Amino acid sequence: MDREDQLAARLHKASGAGVYHLPGDGGAALAAAAAAAGLGVAHADLQDCRDKAEFLRRVAATLRFPAWFGHNWDALADCLTDMSWWPADGHVLILAHADRFRAAAEQDFLQALEIFGEAASERAAEGVPFWIFVGLTADGLVHLRTF
Repeated sequence: MDREDQLAARLHKASGAGVYHLPGDGGAALAAAAAAAGLGVAHADLQDCRDKAEFLRRVAATLRFPAWFGHNWDALADCLTDMSWWPADGHVLILAHADRFRAAAEQDFLQALEIFGEAASERAAEGVPFWIFVGLTADGLVHLRTF
């Protein structure tokens, strides 16, 4: 079994899914493996994102949220736990360049991580994988695991 097949098998399992540091390669191998596993892959570039409103706008666009998305934390949680408008065996979300958002709005950044983690747990309980990879230059952030 080659590396992409191993990654695909791991990503297809709901157990272990959650919020992780984005690997140094920017997630190219993860994205390819996820697509091979039948997972929906989304990539949000958070470069220059400085506040909650912009963060929610970028995530909503990236994940193709429906028009009824309310652009608040409750609506984010609702959409993340019901991705029925984007049929797939699960989803992988890559949040690249998250440093600016983290520095400019740390409490909102931490709130977003909590919501993503809860959504991943809820979906894992249903047997559906939801992986979130956050690109930060600072390694060792206590809120994120290494994949």
